[in-house]
Amino acid sequence: MSGHGAPATRAVDSSDLRVAVVAASWHETVMDGLVDGALRACADHGVTPDVLRVPGSFELPVAAQACARAGYDAIVALGVVIRGGTPHFDYVCAAATDGLNRVALDHTVPVGFGLLTCDDDAQALDRAGLEGSREDKGYEAAAAALATAHVVRGVRAGAPVPVA
Repeated sequence: MSGHGAPATRAVDSSDLRVAVVAASWHETVMDGLVDGALRACADHGVTPDVLRVPGSFELPVAAQACARAGYDAIVALGVVIRGGTPHFDYVCAAATDGLNRVALDHTVPVGFGLLTCDDDAQALDRAGLEGSREDKGYEAAAAALATAHVVRGVRAGAPVPVA
């Protein structure tokens, strides 16, 4: 199970953070679960994020970059790419992953990585946070982005804040 070994998380008041959830639109059922999970995590942390939808996972980095430039304190990127019979899967996954990493590093803004890269629909559904899913990657991505935003804010203020 890919969630094995995940750190325990606790909700921290993040009501003073400006947060964006950037979500792809492909695979509607999976995406609805991921977005719902991210929204639950944000609510648990006292945040009402702005939710932006883009067509697919390939478009996540450019929207995340626009959010970083607009001054968001944390960005949650959500998408799903299902392996098919062509190399398209590899190109989209690499471009989205590399682009999101670049946004985070270039702008020093936490980007919660909620991009599912799955071999089939069953794997995606099992990670989408839906009833019967074993994992809730939308929640995890949002919680990670919020925790990291507090760390980054602490470092900038000269008073690093531990995550745990």
